[in-house]
Amino acid sequence: MTAIGRSTVRHIVGLPARTGAIELAWHGVTHVGYRRAHNEDSYLADVPLFAVADGMGGHLHGDRASDAVVRRLQAAATGDFVGRDEISDALHRATWDIHDLDDEQRGIGTTVTGAALSCDDDGARFTVFNVGDSRVYAFARNDLRQVTVDHSLVQELVTAGELAAEDAEAHPEANVITRAVGFSLEPEIDFVDLPLETGMRILICSDGLTKEVPHERLRLHLAARLSARETANALLDAALAQGGRDNITLIVIDVVRAPAAAN
Repeated sequence: MTAIGRSTVRHIVGLPARTGAIELAWHGVTHVGYRRAHNEDSYLADVPLFAVADGMGGHLHGDRASDAVVRRLQAAATGDFVGRDEISDALHRATWDIHDLDDEQRGIGTTVTGAALSCDDDGARFTVFNVGDSRVYAFARNDLRQVTVDHSLVQELVTAGELAAEDAEAHPEANVITRAVGFSLEPEIDFVDLPLETGMRILICSDGLTKEVPHERLRLHLAARLSARETANALLDAALAQGGRDNITLIVIDVVRAPAAAN
């Protein structure tokens, strides 16, 4: 397990040419859970990049894969903003870091998902990225929306109309993912632009949270309007209370203030 970054109740990012500022608060937590011997998750939580990686490959190996990803993302985040090209390059480099780690050819990989502060002529926003079945959610105006789409076998079945969404978590192949970083394959990354909005909350998490805590309960925790720290800890406690069958990692980000042009 690797945790990079810090939690904060106040971080202000100025926009170019003094056109405004963004104020964020965030908190990240991780827990091995009650059924696993080792924590193979890693996370990065600091401006401009917030990411969660869920490693695969057994004791130490999945941990090394998720560590490689968050360290490459950290290296790509050299200023207050980062774009798609830098994220893509970081995950490309992480793929070959993981390849070099796999000296026993066990097959090592990791999911990764996150949100990055980006800014260009169109203004500031979150660039959401995803490979695998970890997730990014956006909460605004009392509504919780899953921004990312799982790269998993059950999601493909749901999309094809062959499986009901409510039956997906209980499916015997619910853990089979269709994309990952590693396994000596170039990562196929989904990107989504997410406009900033004052009062919105972002939840980034591994499936150790979402397999235990249903969508509506996630929404209720985010709607309670506790601080990012209190909300993250409450969500972790909720997952553990439901059994904590997997490693659990999550980051809660609050957009305390965003410029009107970004709304």
